[in-house]
Amino acid sequence: MPPRDPGQSFVVGVDRDAVLRRREVVRTVERRGAWVTLALGAIGIVAAIYALIAFRGSGMWPFALLLIVAMIPLVLSTVLVYRVQAERVEWYDANELPPVAMRISAKGLELACDGAAFPVVLPWATVRGFTQHKLLGQYMLDLALVRGVGATTAGVRGLDQPSVRSVVKPNPLLRPTGMFLVKALDQPVHVIDEAIRHFSDGAAGVLR
Repeated sequence: MPPRDPGQSFVVGVDRDAVLRRREVVRTVERRGAWVTLALGAIGIVAAIYALIAFRGSGMWPFALLLIVAMIPLVLSTVLVYRVQAERVEWYDANELPPVAMRISAKGLELACDGAAFPVVLPWATVRGFTQHKLLGQYMLDLALVRGVGATTAGVRGLDQPSVRSVVKPNPLLRPTGMFLVKALDQPVHVIDEAIRHFSDGAAGVLR
């Protein structure tokens, strides 16, 4: 590629039908994970309550209460999944599907995360690029940030949106869903990798 020009950018578009299919996959994966998490939390709470009743007076009650407290985050994570999904549906209903998935330039990455109200903006100093993984037989691209980068990092915009947080830093108990479905992008991964490495001066890329 030619030397970087601050006014130039490389645009990656999206396949509308593929994105719509991906939305259903993401919804299914998230809900399955949420129900598994809820089941584990419920089992733990029921077991703790049973122990409180069956072994009352034995001195085990502090451990049973500790187990209940430990299970509460599992239950709350299920509520969080459904809340994020509800926010996504509202956004889908109110907004057209953006034609551009990402814009790569000398300034950094601009990413249109599905379900987010506005693009994520990341200077090159904050991002390592993408990692590629397979989910339910489909290749996905996940955003890889520099350690310690967050929504309040200088130059960063949009990371604090719920739909972005759910894919960039997903609940460790839930299976990651990826940020971009590879086959929904109108550019192949190796071309995206080349563009990222070109505009970032080799500081970022796609890790396979």
